[in-house]
Amino acid sequence: MNERGQPVCAYRAGVTTSPAVVWTPDFLGYQLSDSHPLDPVRLDLTMRLATALGVLDDVPLLAPAPATDAEIERVHRPGYLSAVRTAPEDPFRNGHGLGTEDNPIFPGMHEASALICGGSLLAAREIAEGRAMRAVNIAGGLHHAMADRAAGFCVYNDCAVAISWLLDHGFERVAYLDVDVHHGDGVQALFQHDPRVLTISVHQHPLTLWPGTGWPSEVGSGDAEGTAVNLALPPGTRDAGWLRAFNAVVPSLLAEFRPSVLVTQCGADTHHEDPLAELSLSVDGHRAIYRTLRELATTTAGGRWLALGGGGYGLFRVVPRSWTHLLATVLDRDVDPGRALPAGWVAHAATLTRRPLPTTMGDGVAVDFEPWGTGADPVDDAVAATRGAVFPLHGLDPHDPRD
Repeated sequence: MNERGQPVCAYRAGVTTSPAVVWTPDFLGYQLSDSHPLDPVRLDLTMRLATALGVLDDVPLLAPAPATDAEIERVHRPGYLSAVRTAPEDPFRNGHGLGTEDNPIFPGMHEASALICGGSLLAAREIAEGRAMRAVNIAGGLHHAMADRAAGFCVYNDCAVAISWLLDHGFERVAYLDVDVHHGDGVQALFQHDPRVLTISVHQHPLTLWPGTGWPSEVGSGDAEGTAVNLALPPGTRDAGWLRAFNAVVPSLLAEFRPSVLVTQCGADTHHEDPLAELSLSVDGHRAIYRTLRELATTTAGGRWLALGGGGYGLFRVVPRSWTHLLATVLDRDVDPGRALPAGWVAHAATLTRRPLPTTMGDGVAVDFEPWGTGADPVDDAVAATRGAVFPLHGLDPHDPRD
């Protein structure tokens, strides 16, 4: 470890590393049902689009092995794994959150879920063992699963499994930053007593969206007080407001916490077209967020960044473009939002949906914003609530825009 508590192996002098992309078509096996909103077609279309644009040229795609029971049991109870494994044999037996509308039982449920965990673990290993400074698994980000319960389309919590593994393999402090429209409740619950993990969730206000948690007053407990951070934004928040609120809260906390690695859950369901939520961001806004995450990893975590997918139910028009920008940002191959979508990709996607498809990689929306402390914005109450709840616990002034 260096004086900042960061693993020396991850940035050895003279060693050049390339970002790691974890992918296997077998990820498409995580299909909860034929009509479920979490349709794996979004992953397939993302990889097709990134490939067609040249984002993945000469990038080796790393295929993971399924996580073992012992690896999953870092955060999940053995009895829950047994229930998941045997549920397809008796799909009418409910329990552990399985067999619900959100989390229907499907064949191979344990195997598909373990593979996604394995993907996030492989990404974590690439960073921990010094082969990459950044790694991405767009199939990951299943942040709602609890220790013994499925929830919110999530069976196993790959985010938490990866964080737990990192803590045991040379990383003294892990910052988890969740930009999904829904509260990252599962990860927060699993680490709310652990001062080594800072969880920050930026989401739609819990009064207006499932799971109804993620209030600013949820700050962690005991020695970990202050390491759970929740920024709850009003419905209708657009790019400028979202970025204003984020920049008023997140950079200062990350700089003070000094994580050894930044883990991000990059749900794309904040988009204004998403059918399950009510924030109003654009794909241009998503691109700006990913670029900000990359910068924060560089300035606060020594460049180490593990990026995961998450929610996102604009299967054809939104998620493929958004996560292609995520892949491009991780790889330092940023794509101009004005770039035309490849004709071949559009032709393929058109066979899968009757909705008109976009023509460019952005929505044509400006993403400039006024920093907090200047002017006024509807998000300022949310900023004040979060800063007031957690900034003093980190020795920061909740009223000073410089903090």
